[in-house]
Amino acid sequence: MTAKMKAAIFVEKNRIVLDDKPIPDVGPMDALVRVTTTTICGTDVHILKGEYPVEKGLTIGHEPVGVIEKLGSEVKGFTEGQRVIAGAITPSGWSNACLCGYCSQDGAGTKHGWKPIGGWKFGNTIDGCQAEYVLVPDAMANLAAVADHLTDEEVLMCPDIMSTGFAGAENGGIRIGDTVAVFAQGPIGLCATAGAKLLGATRIITVDAVAARMAVSRKLGADEVVNFKEADPVEAIMDLTDGRGVDVSIEALGTQATFEAALRVLRPGGTLSSLGVYSTDLKIPLDAFSAGLGDNAIKTALCPGGKERMRRMMEVIGSGRVDLKPLVTHRYSLDQIEEAYDLFANQRDGVLKVAIST
Repeated sequence: MTAKMKAAIFVEKNRIVLDDKPIPDVGPMDALVRVTTTTICGTDVHILKGEYPVEKGLTIGHEPVGVIEKLGSEVKGFTEGQRVIAGAITPSGWSNACLCGYCSQDGAGTKHGWKPIGGWKFGNTIDGCQAEYVLVPDAMANLAAVADHLTDEEVLMCPDIMSTGFAGAENGGIRIGDTVAVFAQGPIGLCATAGAKLLGATRIITVDAVAARMAVSRKLGADEVVNFKEADPVEAIMDLTDGRGVDVSIEALGTQATFEAALRVLRPGGTLSSLGVYSTDLKIPLDAFSAGLGDNAIKTALCPGGKERMRRMMEVIGSGRVDLKPLVTHRYSLDQIEEAYDLFANQRDGVLKVAIST
């Protein structure tokens, strides 16, 4: 008789339910991880709402913290029973994209081109980790050991939210003395704020309207917080910078309005670093783009993954330079995950991130 596990399964638009699925078989290069803690991402909500297509019956989730239950016969360097995380992005390490230095884009090339964002497999093209167990592919490239002094909740942001937010700051090319604007202070935007401070930005202006998020934004490095319900953020930021504009703007929501505002506040030659997941076409206004002559750069990012990236994220947490514990505002068991989705998708009760324990 096949052993079963509980898993959060995409059934159809607006329906993710907890049901039983077989525990996965382990291939030679895989690792079966018993999930101890996971969470729900904004991208999971896009899936729930039918804004990002996945196959029916897929287990959702891409942020696992757990314990190695079983290792594939060819996996070296890890032991069963070891605490680990795996990134939301699980690159193979050998694809053209990986060898070009873009592991997140680990797509297989064809005569018609290559599939973008191919490194995102959990809860996208293979079963994810909102379950009792998750199968980690290419385990030697993707498992990262968790130090004993770090708790599950302390490293829970590393697989996606922290890595993504930091990538937004890194892609902006932030330098010591830079002024940076971060649009939206959800979990990713908050991590982008923290990353901007670590990289040396000496003035960080963030934009949001939720009081709790604005308070956390200040704790993570914001020098000024603009409430977009009380002031036009573009006008406010240009006033704060005496008309100079910012060196780097980070867009962390994924809407036309925030993308356009992030473009309008750039100084000549500044960089817009885009982290938003967009569900409709974007338009670039001619004046904001200086007719294409403003020497501006627009950079996009998908969460960097792989074990080295995860090691670096955990080193930052372990050093105490960034404290992301305030991002976990609610806690549920896996049995309550449908309730957790309802809370998170509707952004009630000041939720930032939920911790799901199995």
